[in-house]
Amino acid sequence: MTPLEWPPLPYSEWESTRDTLHMWTQIVGKTRKGLTPLVNHWWNVTLYVTPRGLTTSTIPFGREAFEVQFDFIRHRLLISTSTGAERSIELRARSVADFYGEYMASLRSLGIEVKIHTTPDEFDDKTPFEQDSKHASYDKKYVENFWRILLNADRIFKQFRSPFLGKCSPVHFFWGSIDLAVTRFSGKRVAPPKGADAMTREGYSHEVISCGFWPGDRRYKQAAFYSYTMPAPAGLEKEKVRPSSAYWDTQMGEFFLKYDDVRAAAYPEQAILDFCQSTYEAGATLAQWDRQALERSA
Repeated sequence: MTPLEWPPLPYSEWESTRDTLHMWTQIVGKTRKGLTPLVNHWWNVTLYVTPRGLTTSTIPFGREAFEVQFDFIRHRLLISTSTGAERSIELRARSVADFYGEYMASLRSLGIEVKIHTTPDEFDDKTPFEQDSKHASYDKKYVENFWRILLNADRIFKQFRSPFLGKCSPVHFFWGSIDLAVTRFSGKRVAPPKGADAMTREGYSHEVISCGFWPGDRRYKQAAFYSYTMPAPAGLEKEKVRPSSAYWDTQMGEFFLKYDDVRAAAYPEQAILDFCQSTYEAGATLAQWDRQALERSA
């Protein structure tokens, strides 16, 4: 088999495009959130990787349904309905406000009415979408690179997910923090973190160990694979994990494997699998998960 392609994604070179794309995925993701019933841990709001980009999957609307897809090959956003009607929006250098205006108008033209909260989530600029003229970059090359990494990570995370017998999330894209993640659960309920908001209380109502890929932000200016255990058991930060380039980040409170280290590895896919497995084992063992019941034996 041909090795998977792991293209470069230097934060400084695509930061502006990353921010614009982040806001666009939030606009589309909030549409799904506004029109679907709550599923545990907000699984009803996520997007999913496709062979061409990202999708909402089917969203019900009255007696009909529709889907919104980011196509990062043809660089367009496609809204498709069960009636056969479609609308296409070009993905190009344009402001968040401009994208938001055309997107909402396209929905209305299809008879789809939805109100979304237009203040960005998990982002350091709280300018409402309809007023955001600052974020207007779109570098096709780096958008395509980001999608290719998501496509590869999606494949590997599904392989990692396979032997776990307990409750486990789909591999899905969280538009709040613009990351792809898969989460395993011990089955135990836990008290929510102190001062947690509604999103966090629902998201972390049970013990979890999550692995994912994240393109970074202004706190951590590089793409990386990550893993965290919530609640974090005592001593987790001292555990040795694989590969040797992986490490515990004190500021972020989780394990990281830098994307550039993955690209440099002799076997990138194995490095990611080793990272996911070893960080899971560290968290599950220290938190005393019933691993015999939760894991399929070889």
